[in-house]
Amino acid sequence: MNNDATIAGVGISLPPSVVQDELWDGYFARHYPPERRALVQRIFANSGVRTRQAAVSPLLEDVSDWSTERRMRRYQVEAIPLGKEAVGRALTDAGLAADELGLFAVCSCTGYATPGLDILLARDLGMSPSVRRLFVGHMGCYAALPGLGSVADYVVAQGKPALLLCAELTSLHLQPAAARVDMQQIVSHALFADAAAAVVVTPGSQGYAVREVAAVTDTTTADHMTWEVTDLGFRMGLSPRVPAVLKLHVRELVDNLLARHGLTIAEVDGWAVHPGGPKILNVVQEQLGLDDAAMAPSREVLAAYGNCSSPTVLLVLDALRRRPAPPRRVVMLAFGPGLTLYGTLLETSTVTG
Repeated sequence: MNNDATIAGVGISLPPSVVQDELWDGYFARHYPPERRALVQRIFANSGVRTRQAAVSPLLEDVSDWSTERRMRRYQVEAIPLGKEAVGRALTDAGLAADELGLFAVCSCTGYATPGLDILLARDLGMSPSVRRLFVGHMGCYAALPGLGSVADYVVAQGKPALLLCAELTSLHLQPAAARVDMQQIVSHALFADAAAAVVVTPGSQGYAVREVAAVTDTTTADHMTWEVTDLGFRMGLSPRVPAVLKLHVRELVDNLLARHGLTIAEVDGWAVHPGGPKILNVVQEQLGLDDAAMAPSREVLAAYGNCSSPTVLLVLDALRRRPAPPRRVVMLAFGPGLTLYGTLLETSTVTG
């Protein structure tokens, strides 16, 4: 019997795309004092982002003075159709019906309500009344990987299909202009975007088997990345020291993960690295000794979609899967509050079988 938990389908759903330069010219430029505008514009220009998606575009609707309550109500309006589309595409890709799922897990740190996305989407998509549900909140950009680990563990233990949905609407958390220039907010405003990505995991099918999900958390740097609930939405704290912390830990995490499976970095032909920003990708490339081709999918996702928080690493995985010759082994890496680093090893069934 094949006990692998295997990724059998992926579905992506994106709100309307916005050109980065148009966001700058049409909205952000006028929110900074003239003497600092050139500096801020360089940050936007050097973000690695060309286009990104916004369910609530500041070019059309300025939410910066909205209360958190108003933002949460809008979250439900926007996230339900986005999530429904991603889940539907993943199920179609896997050749499964919604009522065949044993577990439905949802990751999101950009909105909360009860009943939540897990309940409402299970209802609207026709999942079984007995489907197990799991909602993972406030883990941030790395949430897809512990989420994937949880659904994979369920599949192995229960022998039933499971589905993970990551849905984030960072555009709802645009912060009001501050009296002083806040570099952490500038970087956040230059990078973050919206997306939903869903993954179907099944027992023993063709596709990428989830071999292991590993993590390391450096709690001495817990203040380097924060996501605080305020009266005006959720406010990102993003220290410029984050890349330095990743530099300390990423090589050991990857080496240890691969060594447990008798592998080395040279034997991995696919890399799905969460594109938290150009400096994050540069550190990972340098520490792992990867060439430009290995990092290209992550950089391309950053350029085309921005940093969408938890769905982003799944966007990179989807890009790898769609290549004419998909990689046989993939390492997924994602980073977030804690500071936490997650790594996941995937292998095609032709490798594992």
